[in-house]
Amino acid sequence: MTLSLTVLAAVVRMWNLGWPTDGGTPVFDEKHYAPQAWQMLRGGGVEDNAGYELVVHPPLGKQLIALGELVLGYNGWGWRLAAALAGTICVLLIVRIVRRITRSTLLGGIAGVLLIADGFSQVQARIGMLDVFLAMFILAAFGCLVIDREQVHERLATVVREARVTDFGPRLGVRWWRFGAGVLLGLACGTKWSGVFYLAAFAAMSLAWDACARRTAGVRRPWAGTLVRDLGPASWALAVVPLGAYLATWWAWFSSETGTDRHVVGKTIGTGGPWHFVPGALRALWYYSAAVLRFHEGLLTPAHPHPWESKPWSWPMGLRPMLYYYQSGAPAAGCGRRDCVSAVMLIGTPALWWLTLPALGWAVWRATSGGDWRYAAALIGYTAGWLPWFGNIHRQMYFFYMTPVVPFLVIAVTLALGEILGRAHEGAERRGTGLLVVSLYVGLVVANFVWLWPVLTGGSITPERWNAELWLPSWR
Repeated sequence: MTLSLTVLAAVVRMWNLGWPTDGGTPVFDEKHYAPQAWQMLRGGGVEDNAGYELVVHPPLGKQLIALGELVLGYNGWGWRLAAALAGTICVLLIVRIVRRITRSTLLGGIAGVLLIADGFSQVQARIGMLDVFLAMFILAAFGCLVIDREQVHERLATVVREARVTDFGPRLGVRWWRFGAGVLLGLACGTKWSGVFYLAAFAAMSLAWDACARRTAGVRRPWAGTLVRDLGPASWALAVVPLGAYLATWWAWFSSETGTDRHVVGKTIGTGGPWHFVPGALRALWYYSAAVLRFHEGLLTPAHPHPWESKPWSWPMGLRPMLYYYQSGAPAAGCGRRDCVSAVMLIGTPALWWLTLPALGWAVWRATSGGDWRYAAALIGYTAGWLPWFGNIHRQMYFFYMTPVVPFLVIAVTLALGEILGRAHEGAERRGTGLLVVSLYVGLVVANFVWLWPVLTGGSITPERWNAELWLPSWR
């Protein structure tokens, strides 16, 4: 099933991938990243136009885009190929993760179908922007931590069988899956700095899982045992390792002569001072990062906001989608009339997104009253990518910031569908009714996705069909 859904995802994500373009040039924020990626190909992995001064994200995502351009050239397919592959990998990951946490192949498949049929994820996997890479690394890190959690329980079970339980519990040995999660979270931060929200949340989650595992194993002081036995190794795996992975994403900048602010030490800033012992390359990166941070701090909502700007309270329900591309008349020909419309709108499939609030509410109930760690993990993944944006509400913000959050919405919804489906030992009538309800819902999501398809892919439609796609006044 995993292979079949991954192939289906690849077909759906890559169908007519090179369309649309703005007269052969990138659309929307591709206009930043596709040219910067092309510069990296000729500049040894770094942007070679320092005067551009819009290099305000780490390099990894643009380097991945550059790989597609290297293979297919500077065109729509080239600057979108890596994003489409990342979106496809996300489907593979969510199938395996949900299969592992539910022990149900059916629910793993349902999660994959829901992510394939999410309009938001479809559009983000078909545009040369950075957020889909961020989502891929974060979801992969989450999967690593899920496997690490299982291994911890297995090791503690061995200790219990051997009657070696102490007040603090045992040391848990080398945990390579947690190390892998640290690398992936560092790569996420090397794509966009917002990956640090997940780094902090997942580190806390991993330690909480350790404490709960020790308590389950009968450790008399599980939280103290976690502090004594696990905090040090966790700090290595989920702090030092991510930092190293993040710095590694700057390899080309470190070795360059033309990277922005690469050689400011000894010119713009001095070589002495209290930090004189820090290598000049790291001091230069700190200086450059401070300039980027100032840029983001100054990116405030102006008196006349961007027409598609939105605030985080509108994101869970997708109340303010974004229009990435729009043409009408002759450039949009193909609908059989002269007034055709071609558009790409970033919009989550309503049949999925409009269940966000009840799904999150149910997750809170199950996590708090039933102690179900799976719902708690889904909540942590969702809120880590959403709540931090409330910290500076005056900043310019956009709906596409929710890209890494969507898989955790899918996980929460799938877990709820699993409860509707019922357990394997329940009666045939109960299971049959549950299967009918779940099948109807999944079919509704797929049908909704098919309806939205033209405005997810830039298809040529009539103005009447275009207006029929705009369900809410805030979508216009």
